[in-house]
Amino acid sequence: QSRHSRHLGACAAALERFGDMGGDSGDLALAAEQLRLARRELGRITGHVGAEDVLDVIFRDFCVGK
Repeated sequence: QSRHSRHLGACAAALERFGDMGGDSGDLALAAEQLRLARRELGRITGHVGAEDVLDVIFRDFCVGK
């Protein structure tokens, strides 16, 4: 499906950015963020929904805190 392809492409891009960070010379927080993004894209294919996904929808679609 095109949705799967889109999520796999986003996952691959995040992993590529992770690989471009150069191992030990890169910022660990930025590297961890790229891995988190890759895992999140795979979760969107497998149906795994985490707390961050729910919060993203709430803050994107509703006026929370305004």
